[in-house]
Amino acid sequence: MNQSSPPKIYSITEITLSIRRELERSFDNIWVEGEVSNLKTPTSGHIYFTIKDKSSQLRVIIFKNRTRHLKFQLQDGMQLLTKGSLTVYEKRGEYQLLAEYVEPKGVGALQLAFEQLKRRLAEEGLFDEAHKKPLPALPGCIGLVTSPSGAAIRDILQIIDRRFPNVRIIINPVRVQGDGAAQEIARAIAELNEIPEVDILIVGRGGGSLEDLWCFNEEIVARAIYNSRLPVISAVGHEIDYTIADFVADLRAPTPSAAAELVVANKDALTDRLRSLTIRLTQVTKRLLENCKSSHRLLLQSKAFADPVQRIRERQQQLDELVFSMRKDITYTLQQTKQQQNYLAQRLRASHPAQQIENFKQQLSQTRKKLRLVYTYFIENRQAKLKTKMGSLDALSPLASLKRGYSICRRLPDLEILTQANKVKPKDSLAIKLYRGSLVCQVDKIEEE
Repeated sequence: MNQSSPPKIYSITEITLSIRRELERSFDNIWVEGEVSNLKTPTSGHIYFTIKDKSSQLRVIIFKNRTRHLKFQLQDGMQLLTKGSLTVYEKRGEYQLLAEYVEPKGVGALQLAFEQLKRRLAEEGLFDEAHKKPLPALPGCIGLVTSPSGAAIRDILQIIDRRFPNVRIIINPVRVQGDGAAQEIARAIAELNEIPEVDILIVGRGGGSLEDLWCFNEEIVARAIYNSRLPVISAVGHEIDYTIADFVADLRAPTPSAAAELVVANKDALTDRLRSLTIRLTQVTKRLLENCKSSHRLLLQSKAFADPVQRIRERQQQLDELVFSMRKDITYTLQQTKQQQNYLAQRLRASHPAQQIENFKQQLSQTRKKLRLVYTYFIENRQAKLKTKMGSLDALSPLASLKRGYSICRRLPDLEILTQANKVKPKDSLAIKLYRGSLVCQVDKIEEE
């Protein structure tokens, strides 16, 4: 009997590695479209998310060395085009996409990054008009932050030299495109802010593509302009080009040449204006002098100058009258004041504690005398009334009747006072009250009238 060969048994690792090699060979450098979800950005710097369509989903990872090229900010719900290679995460046996490049569907990555940063900085208030600084009317020193080899610096220098050659210019040369250009621009702005002579800054370059102008859309440049103590004119690209620097700057110039015209006035125009003002000032001064001369002539012709002694005498007489009137007023015021003082002194003496105590003593003595009189009268009056009442009471008292020989007869034992003979019977006991003492008797006989 033929025995079949034993089956080949694979380990999980072997299967996973085989699948990984097949995926990496078959799905290398592919583009995938889907919606971002479950976005995670741990401290490691890597980015993890899932892209999905109506029925499936795929895990995606962007390693840290690739995230620095990411211009825009990923968000859940964003439609994304992702370029990369499929591989397998062996620890969990899951396949995933190693992304090399991502861009939003329907809009360029740089344009999306521009809109995202613009919205965020606007919410922070970096574009508010309240933070805009006024430009100096005639700066003595201008700081330029631009490329030393570009056409922009030549245009700026030529226009400033033509309009006002006396202005001093300090150039802080920087790269205006490529990696590291934004950091150089921000550092140059900070360095020029440390020079006391500088009055204003021009930051810019000539025209170019969105990629060429991108360093002026970096957040580090925007914050350097915002934090500048000096006013900043942004002059980036052509008139149709707008950058984040334009929104943060104190003034946007459509071109570098326009910035040069905005920063300084035309010297010839200022000279003409000064000449015109000088002529007007001379004319006004002449008119004032003529008016002064005319007023002087009128004064010389006046009565005061014709007979100054008489005017002095009149003033002396008026002065004497004022002195007399003042003395009279002072004397009257002093008298009034003295009377007021005497009145206040009398009130003060009357209000003195010792005087008040003496007054109170006199009042107390008089009150005591009145109280004694009232008390004596009250007692005598009460005694007289009491005697009268006692006399009336004594006259009405039953004892007075008993004293005249009458008696009170009560039946025992209920002590009922008897007024009629028929109230008792023979052999009843009676209590008879006399004026002095009482009798207990027994009825022997009853006689009725």
